[in-house]
Amino acid sequence: MQRRSPVRALLIACLLSMPFTCPAPIIYRPGEGWTYEPVGGGGAGWQRKRAKDQLQVAQEAFDRGSYRIATKAANRVTKVWPLSDYAGQAQYLIGRCYEERKMDERAFKAYQTALTKHPKLENYDEILSRQYAIAQRFLAGQRFKVFGLIPLFRNMEKTATMFGKVVGNGPFNETGPKAQMDIGTAQEKLRHYPEAVKAYEKAADQYFDQPLVAADATFKAGKAWEKQALRAEYDQSKAGAAIDLFKDFIELYPDDKRVSDANSAISILRVEQARGAYETGRFYERNKRWLGAVVYYNESLQRDANSPYAEQCRQRIEVLKPLADAQAKRITEYEERIRARSRTRATNAPPMSPKLPPPPAPQSTKAPQGTPAAGNAP
Repeated sequence: MQRRSPVRALLIACLLSMPFTCPAPIIYRPGEGWTYEPVGGGGAGWQRKRAKDQLQVAQEAFDRGSYRIATKAANRVTKVWPLSDYAGQAQYLIGRCYEERKMDERAFKAYQTALTKHPKLENYDEILSRQYAIAQRFLAGQRFKVFGLIPLFRNMEKTATMFGKVVGNGPFNETGPKAQMDIGTAQEKLRHYPEAVKAYEKAADQYFDQPLVAADATFKAGKAWEKQALRAEYDQSKAGAAIDLFKDFIELYPDDKRVSDANSAISILRVEQARGAYETGRFYERNKRWLGAVVYYNESLQRDANSPYAEQCRQRIEVLKPLADAQAKRITEYEERIRARSRTRATNAPPMSPKLPPPPAPQSTKAPQGTPAAGNAP
């Protein structure tokens, strides 16, 4: 073993001394960061010394479909010449490259950077439209990618955030009202109905001068509350809110073709309100709270006197009315005893002793200065 060691050392030294090329595809350049250069790809052949020429290289690479080269060239413009007149167009081109490579989330962020840092771009409206189209694809179910490569999950919260950015970039642009409505749609898919209602109500308030948008927003807000009400077992306050919105919709847009749907929804919600009151009455009855049971059975009848629960409510009221009256009488007697006991305690309380003035200060017996003592008298 000891003889073989020098031989192995000699072989290793020979291998290390042999010249060979070692490609370095990951290259760091000051001011630009790390970039990937494929072996034999020409190295820095895509780099130029002026922002205009560098942007031209990026555009030519994009036109011929070399999106990676185009991304690097455009990215170099934004990093080396961030204050040039070509930085905004280069940032837009980065977004286009990512979009062509099916990397929509990165494309959206690149477009957002372009709109934030370069708000005076000539194609501002086009970039907004592209952002909205990307968010629409995620709303339709496209999956977000991990590391920008592996499609893994759907995320309606991120989708709603995207639509929010579209609204923030151009609230009164053509995409603004549609994006605000789609925020509500994304929240509905998450079953976050209160947040969906807020989004729809914001659309109705902000775009009140666009009747089609305002009508659609009011109707969808009512439908969102309807979905929430149908999931509730006892609390039917959301059903009341939905009914109010549908009434507003019918009153404000009487010529809309969905008025009949709104009336049907109101009928369904009234039955739902009756059911909720009936179930609450049954809960009180099971717990022998006869008075509360009668109150809620009566409320169920008031909500809808012709509901499937109306006849059962009438029967239960007839059975429980004597028990409820007796229970109410016992409660009244108990409360009267409590009040009488309080009055008795107040009457028999000991009188408060009057506040006496403080005792006078004791007089001093010390003889005044200069007066002889009694033992020294002549």
